[in-house]
Amino acid sequence: LHTLHVHTYTKMNIRNARPEDLLNIQHCNLLCLPENYQMKYYFYHGLSWPQLSYVAEDEAGKIVGYVLAKMEENIDEVPHGHITSLATRRTHRRLGLAQKLMDQASRAMVECFGAKYVSLHVRVSNRAALHLYETILKFKKDDVEAKYYADGEDAFAMSKDLTSLAGRIAAEKKEAVQRHKKHLPGSQRPVERDLSKAITES
Repeated sequence: LHTLHVHTYTKMNIRNARPEDLLNIQHCNLLCLPENYQMKYYFYHGLSWPQLSYVAEDEAGKIVGYVLAKMEENIDEVPHGHITSLATRRTHRRLGLAQKLMDQASRAMVECFGAKYVSLHVRVSNRAALHLYETILKFKKDDVEAKYYADGEDAFAMSKDLTSLAGRIAAEKKEAVQRHKKHLPGSQRPVERDLSKAITES
């Protein structure tokens, strides 16, 4: 569970989404985005890739943001994840929640499924989202998909390489193992064996 202190009076929790969150995620989606989904699509994500979707909740437990993510299922391609939907309520924007949600989903893709990169689509007119993805999260534009959205608007197809993140995660795990070894009582064992040997010889 990751806790983000937004300001003096607000504490936000970023956590893995649970099945009981799906209705509230759908409600947040309806409030924030024009791209909406039937409940079965949320269940599809939650049941197939429960590790990859996250929610942001306030101190009262109210969901104020979410990221819905999945792994692409084409076995002929390099393993990679996809961000289906990302949203934060208007009252909780400019607080870094979207970046935190994206970071957690990307990390889970690497740790759980060995994802090499993550992809997404964004409306060509959505300047705020483009700023988040390009400037802050370092996604790159790969293509323009004509009339991708139901209303006929084009989408930028974007992606972000996750190999550097995978390297950092591997380094963190190695460091954690080394710290754990330092706290094991193994350093005392040679002394105990030597003492036992000395007693036997005497």
